[in-house]
Amino acid sequence: MTISDLPPLLRVLAGETLERPPIWFMRQAGRSLPEYLALRAKAKDFIALCHEPEMAAEVTLQPLRRFPFNAAIVFADILLLPAALGQEVWFEPGEGPRLGPIPSLESLRAAVPASAAALAFVYETLRRVRAELPTAKALIGFAGGPWTVATYMIEGRGGNRVRSRSLVFEDLSYVAALVYLLVEATALYLAEQSRAGAQALQIFESWAELLPEDVFQTLVTAPHAAIVRRLREMGVDTPIIGFPRGAGALVEDYAAASGVQAVGLDVQAPAALGRKIQARMAIQGALDPLLLRAGGAALDARVEVLLRQWGGGPYIFNLGHGVLPDTPLSHIERVVKAVTGK
Repeated sequence: MTISDLPPLLRVLAGETLERPPIWFMRQAGRSLPEYLALRAKAKDFIALCHEPEMAAEVTLQPLRRFPFNAAIVFADILLLPAALGQEVWFEPGEGPRLGPIPSLESLRAAVPASAAALAFVYETLRRVRAELPTAKALIGFAGGPWTVATYMIEGRGGNRVRSRSLVFEDLSYVAALVYLLVEATALYLAEQSRAGAQALQIFESWAELLPEDVFQTLVTAPHAAIVRRLREMGVDTPIIGFPRGAGALVEDYAAASGVQAVGLDVQAPAALGRKIQARMAIQGALDPLLLRAGGAALDARVEVLLRQWGGGPYIFNLGHGVLPDTPLSHIERVVKAVTGK
């Protein structure tokens, strides 16, 4: 198979520039779709929905039935991994994730070898989606970045991450040990996703913001590079998209040192910075989810700007974070049509 035979998303990840960039949206599976909400109501809770491959596969496929996206991303959650490592995880309705006390490093480390097998339901979801997905559409697997997952494990919930960020300065050796056992668990998890049919893998480092340069290198860039190396050691050649949200200017060094094949940019990424990274690899993202929700002439203008400033290089059209739940579907349709012409 030549590069030209691949789905558009994979062609761009291989470094090709297309006349129209491929498009998919983070958190496109579920969130704003009424058919997702109807299916979600049939499950006991969000975690139970992730554990049901038939339902999770349906959620993954739903957005592609509405919009001509170029890729599906498996419906799962980054906190499935801490649960596989033995930490209690649940979702409070209307509030978000909650985690029980963090197990000891010894207990977590002992759980790593078997953690990937505990997530077999995710791989079954991927196999089901791949069986139904048209060959021209790519299938994306994902995991949370080790630092981001560690913050949830330490905090016990989402929020401002003051406790986990403070712990970095009080006991960096502990935080680094936690992050690096998550590196191994994440690599094993992503390898199994690739074997189950994922054609691209994204590392969501959602909380890469507010880290000094040396800490960013220690807890984000170096661990991502370790994940990439570990995957290649296991014979996994699936392209990897790194998304260090909030990295700011540090994203340039991240692109050079992390080993990923594409970098996701968030909403404040300057045009010149994106073009500079494009000289090395594909870039993705940058449309503000709030602007997608707002719609109107400002949305139209921003889409045009993004296409113009980065369309001359390998670019995947996406958001700078995930779709907001109350985003009007007509706004999504409008952007997808502007990008794809369909």
